[in-house]
Amino acid sequence: MAMPPSLRFLLLMLLLAGSGGATAAAFDLEEATIDSIHRAFAAGELTSRGLVGLYLRRIASLDPELHAIIELDPDGALAAADRADATALSSSGALPLLHGVPVLLKDNIAAAGALNATAGSLAIVGSRAARDAGVVERLRRAGAVLLGTASLSEWCNFRGPGIPAGWSPRGGQGRVRLYRFLFLGFANRFLGFFSAPRTVVTMQRRLIFGWLMQNPYVPWATTCSSSSGSAITAAANMAAVTLGTETDGSIMCPSSYNSVVGIKPTVGLTSRSGVIIISPRMDTVGPIARTVSDAVHVLEAIVGHDPRDAEATSMASKYIPECGYRQFSNLDGLRGKRLGILRKVFSEHFDIMRYFANAIIICFICK
Repeated sequence: MAMPPSLRFLLLMLLLAGSGGATAAAFDLEEATIDSIHRAFAAGELTSRGLVGLYLRRIASLDPELHAIIELDPDGALAAADRADATALSSSGALPLLHGVPVLLKDNIAAAGALNATAGSLAIVGSRAARDAGVVERLRRAGAVLLGTASLSEWCNFRGPGIPAGWSPRGGQGRVRLYRFLFLGFANRFLGFFSAPRTVVTMQRRLIFGWLMQNPYVPWATTCSSSSGSAITAAANMAAVTLGTETDGSIMCPSSYNSVVGIKPTVGLTSRSGVIIISPRMDTVGPIARTVSDAVHVLEAIVGHDPRDAEATSMASKYIPECGYRQFSNLDGLRGKRLGILRKVFSEHFDIMRYFANAIIICFICK
């Protein structure tokens, strides 16, 4: 039986009462990136244990409303964070890519230890995995700290027709309290036109192009498709980064609707071993994060050959760039480009699009 949110909140507060540390208190968790976390580690302003404590407090505060988390492993996360902190103190060389960084997994991705991997179903609760999924092994080697599992549509949205996106018997109905409109989110994340809202749970007004606008979220909007919990938690700063899976839109759609960055890798770039999937020909595991840079960091950590998914990964791994994907990150990569907006596909939000689209295009051309 799932723990009531109020009891979970109380237990987490008691657990974390002494775990945050003075250094963590000054760290700005909202919109924190992997790079900003590493800078705070290097400056002695933050520890991995303190960071885990901050995220667990935020989850305890927000999740009773958002329903984006299925299961947490605070003891395991804090122990892993302590090991990361000890390694950082004793090491004189470069640390792994995701060292000490908290990550949430979609609930169909197995992690050895205390966490279940159930695809949101009550049918297999208690059948904990004996070993990590292939992508989780790579996350651990990259230094990541596993916080827990994010909610999803039961059986990755393959339970049956008419099931609401984001619903499962274990997690309930995941929802976004506020919804950042797709094109404003795109402009903010990639083009830098709009000042980002400080948090996804605070209504603000912002002056843009002379208009006094509401924060571009819509409370009634769908969370969209099965990796909704991973996208909600990334948008709400409940973890540094998350993992989702996709058969047909389950990374891209919730990433768009929650205004975060999702990467759907080519099938075989990431291993599906230890993952509850729908189709071996279509399913893939990919990152969901708040920035392109963070998503690329995670992608680089999880791609590669896995003998437990050899047929797919042996072929795709040949196409992984020799120096990784970060070499292609370019802050000015879209400067001077012209964007077109495909209006009819997004008919559900046509009026909002019509209101904002021309301003986005005009501003982009002016840049």
